Formats: sequence, C-alpha cells, structure tokens
Amino acid sequence: MTSLIRSGEQTKYISLDVTAAQPGESVALGPGAERLVVILSGRASLTLDGRDCGALGARADVFEGAGDAVYLPPSSTAVLVADGACAVAVAATPAGSRQPGEARIIPAATQPEVVVGSGSWGRRVRTVLGPDDAASRLIVGETVHTGTGTWSSFPPHRHDRESADEARLEEVYYYRVHPADGFAVQVRYDTDTVAEDLHIVHDGDAAAITSGFHPLVAAPGHGLWYLWILAGEERVMRVYVDPRYRWVSQQQ
Repeated sequence: MTSLIRSGEQTKYISLDVTAAQPGESVALGPGAERLVVILSGRASLTLDGRDCGALGARADVFEGAGDAVYLPPSSTAVLVADGACAVAVAATPAGSRQPGEARIIPAATQPEVVVGSGSWGRRVRTVLGPDDAASRLIVGETVHTGTGTWSSFPPHRHDRESADEARLEEVYYYRVHPADGFAVQVRYDTDTVAEDLHIVHDGDAAAITSGFHPLVAAPGHGLWYLWILAGEERVMRVYVDPRYRWVSQQQ
C-alpha cells in the first residue's frame, strides 16, 4: 500500500492508504485500528473475519457511481483478492471512547446521496459512513462534481475549533481529476491568523486539512471527485460556514 499523506501534513487521527491490485493479488488487513475500505474501481472477493463474503465492487472508476465499502472495527481482519484490476482506499484511525460498530459491508446502493449547490458550485455528496452510523471516530464520504470546472466545499466552511457552531475535526482529501492529466486548485485560508495558501491538486494526490476554510475548484473542462475522511474527539458534523459567503446558498 502507498501512504498518500505528504510529509509536513501531519494528522493526529487519520491515515490513508491506496493500493492498486492486479488480478489474483490480495490486500490483507490485520487488527489494530478502526478502518473503512472503499472500492475505488474494479471487483474483489472479500473474506471478513474468516468468513467468505463473496465479491464486492462494480464501478469502473470513481466518476461512474457509488462504490461498495467495508467497515472494520479494531478487532476485525479482512482479505480482499482482486478479481480483475482493482483499486481500494483504506482510511484508518485509532478508536476513541465511543464504541466501534460491528464489521460489515456497506453496499453502494445504501449510501445516501444529495445534490449540494447549483451551477458553477453544484456537486453530488455521498455519505459512506455518516455520523449516525455505528463507528468510533471515522466519518467518510465522496463528493463528485456534476459539471466541469466547478467549485466544491462552497460556501467555505471550517471545523477546527470547538464551539456550539463547530466541532474540532481534522480531515483528509483524496482527489481524482478527469481527464487525469488535468488539475484542481485547493484553497486554504484562516480568518483567525490571516493565513492564505493555494495548492495545485493532481489526479491521485491527497492532502491533510487541519485548520481553516478549504474550498477547491477544478480547472475548466475537468471533472473532480474526492474522498473525504473526518475524525476527532467528537463524532459529529458541525461545521462553521464563512459568514461572508452564506448568501451564496440562498441563491439556489
């Protein structure tokens, strides 16, 4: 497996690994952490805690539709054997004080999906492991853009402070861009410290987001998909939207 969180982008809770397996190759996961395995493309046969669970996966790529996932509490093990070329992402975190859920398959067809925004900031947001699902820390989902050259995570929000309006959660993004030789731009800014920066995002990149607002935009003509992984001491989606841009949501 290849770790995608770059040097200098340290996370306290979240790790992310992605592997591409050729036909017959296996991905073995022992006990140790709370994990969510997301089938990015292809199919794989699953053995979960020693039980043969059959084949998972069907989508050709992340832009095609939802993908099957597998939730593993710290005590569980899994082996996935690629039926053809297959790619999987494994998000992991140490379990917290909240009781982990039971090991289970999360079929693509059961993952709630909503349309957020419209026009130049429209996208589909799919929840794979939501805050109301049984788990200790992890919250995981996918965002895929309905158009090209569009904005995401807009109006901008943050979730790195603790208040009635905001929960402190670190986040990791794993990006895919279509066509694959294109790019997107990740914007980060913090109104507390007045820090601002931009990062070029290429297909297959990942980034840790530990503070501030973090909208992003795809290059014109390009589609954007990203896996988002959240974890912290509190397992709740409570985000603070930049007041200067809340009016944008009222224009839908």
